[in-house]
Amino acid sequence: MKFETNLLRGTLIKRYKRFFADVTLDNGDIVTAHCPNTGAMTGCAVPGSIVYLSEHNNPKRKLKYTWEIVINAQAEWIGVNTGRANKLVEEALLRNVIPDFAEYCQIKREVKYGRENSRIDFFLSAESLPSCYIEVKSVTLKQNQNGYFPDTVTERGQKHLRELMSIAEAGNRAVLLFAVQHTGIQTVLPAGHIDPKYAALCQQAVQSGVEMMAWGVSISEQKIELNQNLIFKV
Repeated sequence: MKFETNLLRGTLIKRYKRFFADVTLDNGDIVTAHCPNTGAMTGCAVPGSIVYLSEHNNPKRKLKYTWEIVINAQAEWIGVNTGRANKLVEEALLRNVIPDFAEYCQIKREVKYGRENSRIDFFLSAESLPSCYIEVKSVTLKQNQNGYFPDTVTERGQKHLRELMSIAEAGNRAVLLFAVQHTGIQTVLPAGHIDPKYAALCQQAVQSGVEMMAWGVSISEQKIELNQNLIFKV
C-alpha cells in the first residue's frame, strides 16, 4: 500500500483526547493531526518520538493531517493508523500473498453475518471450498518482545470472537487475522493481562475451529506492505 502523498516528518509533542496529536514538523511548524487509533497506543505515543503524517487538502476535513507512522526508541517502525489494516490485508489477498487463501477467487468486504448483527471484514468464496470469513485486528502493542491484542478491554472484539465461533461450528472457515503494524514484533499473543475475557474467548475459539494467524509488515515513509508470516500463540 503506497501512501497517496509524500508523508511529512516531525516530532510528537503529545497525543490527547484520543483523536488528536500535536506535532512539530521538521520545518518548525506546529500542527494538530488526526490520530486514527482509538486504543491505548501504549509505547506508540511517547512525546519526542519521530512521526510521519499524511497531508490532505479536502476542505470538508476538520484536520488537514493524519498521523500514520511512529518510530520508537528502538528504531522500530509502527503503523498507528488502524484504518490501514483492512487495506493491507485486502492488497495481500488480491496478490495471493497469504497461501491459506490463495485458492479463493471471490472477495467481498463488509458482509453482514452472525447472530449479533455484525459485519465481517472479508468474505471469501470459491467453488468446492467452504465459505471463509476473515476478521482483521491491528496489532501495535509490544511488551517483553511480544505483540499483544487488545491494548485495552474490547467488548467489540469479544463479540467478533463469538460470531467467528458460530461460523466455525456451522462448518465454514472462520479466521481471525492479526495485522501486525510493528516491525519489532515477531510473535503475537492474546493480551490476557489486559482483557482476560478476550483471552479466554480466544482459547474457546481455537477449540471451536477458528483459525488464528498473524502477519507482519514492512514499513517506510513511502509504503506499508503485509508480507511476513509471524507466530501466533494462544
